Amino acid sequence: MMVTAEQVLQINEIIKKYDLKKSSLISILQDIQDQYRYLPENVLMYVSEIMDIPTSNVFGVATFYENFSLEPKGKYIIKICDGTACHVRKSIPILEALRKKLNLSEEKNTTDDLLFTLETVSCLGACGLAPVITINDDVYGKITPEEAVELIDTLRKEEEK
Repeated sequence: MMVTAEQVLQINEIIKKYDLKKSSLISILQDIQDQYRYLPENVLMYVSEIMDIPTSNVFGVATFYENFSLEPKGKYIIKICDGTACHVRKSIPILEALRKKLNLSEEKNTTDDLLFTLETVSCLGACGLAPVITINDDVYGKITPEEAVELIDTLRKEEEK
């Protein structure tokens, strides 16, 4: 799959910002992921070509770092902590309630409308607020399954405006 003319303009603008420096590959990929919410394969191929970096190196970086995703993610990234403190304070019922609400599973973690992505993480660093979830950069502590579902309803309503 080829990159579109629009993608070429967007990617070239990002790469230009870093003066085509190969040492800036991680920063370039971060900016591309910010633009698309994931790293499309065709875009990675284009980056490889335009920056004269072997495709295996570009994909190696994209797959090595956990924050990069080769799969489309939702507008709202929901992270549920399942570290010890959160697990003991019942984070799994929150996960189950959100999966049910969003029609997701262990295998499918992004809604069809690309609005929500649901992920579990080992620790969010807010053990005193357990159980904790984040939605993008917002932290919600001592949350219940019912409150988590209400947050989803609120975000959906905001999207409909």
